[in-house]
Amino acid sequence: MNAFLLEYLPIVIFLGIAAALGIGFILAAAVLAPSNPDPEKNSIYECGFNAFDDARMKFDVRFYLVSILFIIFDLEVAFLFPWAVALMKLPAEVGQFAFWSMMTFLGVLTVGFIYEWKKGALEWE
Repeated sequence: MNAFLLEYLPIVIFLGIAAALGIGFILAAAVLAPSNPDPEKNSIYECGFNAFDDARMKFDVRFYLVSILFIIFDLEVAFLFPWAVALMKLPAEVGQFAFWSMMTFLGVLTVGFIYEWKKGALEWE
């Protein structure tokens, strides 16, 4: 049993050194770092906007629509790269199915994009 536990000794030593370094750096920053706060530095500022007066204040939802559309089309591009690399390495029959499957996927996304465009979700006032 003792020999079995000795195999884990390097991991325990590594974790101990990592914890000591982490705590040491945090303490050093707390002690040595200059602290010169002023009212502007301590003001609440988040996401490019000043803090709202009331948490229940209404705000425009179009920001979220645009961000969701960006995520959808960003993921589309992220799926296109590995698909394009793997497409040429596939056998002919599988490659044709993969090609037309991706064209169907792109067609559905294009229809969705045109729908959002016609509904005015991309217009910003």
